[in-house]
Parts: sequence; structure tokens; C-alpha cells
Amino acid sequence: MNRYVEAARPRTLPAAVTPVVVGTAAAMRPVAELSWLRAALALVVALALQVAVNYANDLSDGVRGVDTAERAGPRRAVASGLITPSAMKVATAAALAVAGAAGLALAWLVGWELLLVGALAILAALGYSGGAKPYASLGLGEVMVFVFFGVVATAGSAYVQDGVLTTVALLASLPVGFLAVALLVVNNLRDIPTDEVAGKRTLAVRLGELTTRRLYQALVAAAFLGVVVVAAVVEGWWPLLGLLPAPLAVAPLRTAGTAQLGRELVPVLEATGRVQLLLGLTFAAGLLITPLVGEGGVLLGAAASTGG
Repeated sequence: MNRYVEAARPRTLPAAVTPVVVGTAAAMRPVAELSWLRAALALVVALALQVAVNYANDLSDGVRGVDTAERAGPRRAVASGLITPSAMKVATAAALAVAGAAGLALAWLVGWELLLVGALAILAALGYSGGAKPYASLGLGEVMVFVFFGVVATAGSAYVQDGVLTTVALLASLPVGFLAVALLVVNNLRDIPTDEVAGKRTLAVRLGELTTRRLYQALVAAAFLGVVVVAAVVEGWWPLLGLLPAPLAVAPLRTAGTAQLGRELVPVLEATGRVQLLLGLTFAAGLLITPLVGEGGVLLGAAASTGG
């Protein structure tokens, strides 16, 4: 496998795809009226930012000595010598440039207010594990993931369709955000022993093993509850299709409560990613075929032009 593809951590990319798919569906427009160009640009932004975060995290943890031979996750490119730190800096900049270019195109099509959102997202990507005080080590990684890979990515993908921010889009962002955070939580749960030794004070390290296990389980449960909430506020119950992957969540929920830290939690991480993607696809399908009551509770903005 190409070393840059490996460093991009493809198994984490559902965290970028899911909010765009759900957000586009949450625009509550007939499929024929959706702008697939805008949806594609939003997807490029989300994927490029996810890759940039993964590259930056690989770089920072490799330089700081966080990634050691005892780490249970997939090998890291910088720590293993596959990619030099300078080359990883270039790769991170390239991923951010792709996100920025797609974001500029969206801003031209929708509105220049998206530039502010994009700038904040880029700063969040760089600050996750980089800088003098990376916020992942301050126990704030989960908060930022919920905000940017949950609320912003999902509601933003709906916003680029119409130039409006609706109640449904915001509510739909909650289950997406909960599962994105659940992925990070179980990842950090797995790495508690090595992160503690390296002085990386993630939320999992701060909360401890037992509380982190319960947090993961609560987040997954909250994601499915969020689907029910959205179904309750729209006309029809089709969004409940998002509950179809629930049986697949049972095994990782059980394993997360009992597995030893380290490699035994790797299957939980993989299963959570599958659940996230499947929930996104089925939830989005339900939203696409559900007529919205009234105007969908427009909170911000005016309808954008249909160009693009």
C-alpha cells in the first residue's frame, strides 16, 4: 500500500463521508433538486480535512515520541520511518490546500460566510495534535470532533444546498457527531497505557478506563436515540431507517465494556466505523424520502440561488 494512503488511515474516512451524506439528505429537497456539485465539493472538503488531521497527528505524535513499539494501533508513518517529518509536513499542507480549494469553490457558489467556517476548520485540524498545547492532550479532542465532524460538517452540508440552516439539519448532526466522538473515544481508550507513558493527556487518560468505557457506550446509544428524535420532528417515520444498523452495534458495545486495553479493542474501533457509515447511509435514505413539515424550521440564512 502506498505509504501516504496508509498514513491517511482509510478506515477513519467514514467519519468524513457520513456527515456529508446525512447533511445533504437533511436539506430535505427532492433528489432531482439537489446540487450534486455542491455535495461533491463538501465531500472533498471533509475528506481532505480528515486526511490532514490524520497526517498532522501522525507527524506530531511521531516527533513527540508518543507512537512507540508498544502502541496497539496501526503503524504510524513518521514513527516507523516510512515518511520523514518534513515530507509529512508537505503532505499535510497539500491536504489542507485541497480542502481550501474546494472550500473556496463552495464559498463562490453559496456565500463567502463559508470562508470563516473553513478557516476555523483548518485551525482545528492543525491544533488537534500540533502546536505548543495540542487540544487533544488537553482532553478537548472529543469536543472539537463533535463540533467539526458532527455539527459543522453535517449542518454545513445541508447549508450549501440552500443557503439556510434548519432545525432538522442541526438535529441530524447530533447522531453523526456522537458516533464520530465514539470512534475517537474507543481509539483513545485503546491507547490509554501508551498515552499515559508519553504524557499525552487525552480525555480517556483523564477520565480513566471505566468511565471511558461507559462514555463510549453512552455515545453509541445516544446516536440511535438522536435518529428517533429527528424522526419525531419530521412528517413521517422514514428516518427510523437509521436504526437498522443497531444490531451491529451490540457486539462492539459489549466488547468495549470488557476487552483489555490495547489490541483487543481494535475490532471495536473497526465495528464502530462500520456502524457509523451504515447509520449514515440508512438515515440519509430515510431523510431523502421524508417530506418536511412546513419550511423545516429555518434558523439562519436565505435561500441560495440554484446555480451549481
